[in-house]
Amino acid sequence: MFKLNEIKELIKLVDQTSVQEVEIENEGARLLIRKPGKTEIVNVQTSAAQVAPVYAAAPVAAPVAAAQVPAAAPAQAEATAASAIDSLHKIVSPMVGTFYSAPSPDAANFVQKGARVSDKTVVCILEAMKLMNEIEAEVRGEIVEVLVENGQLVEFGQPLFLVKPE
Repeated sequence: MFKLNEIKELIKLVDQTSVQEVEIENEGARLLIRKPGKTEIVNVQTSAAQVAPVYAAAPVAAPVAAAQVPAAAPAQAEATAASAIDSLHKIVSPMVGTFYSAPSPDAANFVQKGARVSDKTVVCILEAMKLMNEIEAEVRGEIVEVLVENGQLVEFGQPLFLVKPE
């Protein structure tokens, strides 16, 4: 059987992560926690008196002369940025856990933006079930961006760092 404080803690953990659904069975009891998705359709029955139209004001942008920005510039810039990110190596989380950027609270970070790493360089620690797991870069290069913050919960497969490979 599940205790109320255990259920509250699980709800809080699911709410803080990108996990959409958790199902746990314990001693014949089953617990299902599910977040409503953005694409989930919910059937809601209401009477006509309860329905009120909702109007959203569109943001108004300052007018821009056509000569100032070529039409292809935004699409071209977006494509260039996407290809630049695709060329970077992503160091991803091999497990669900808590991300730590340093070996202890008063120590320096393992790596930071601009740091050079080898394939055996420890870049962070992931804590899972009270076990501290050192994560190695597994690639030679330069850290371009740190994508998570110290103490943040991370998911399996979530990108942690972007590395420009050598």
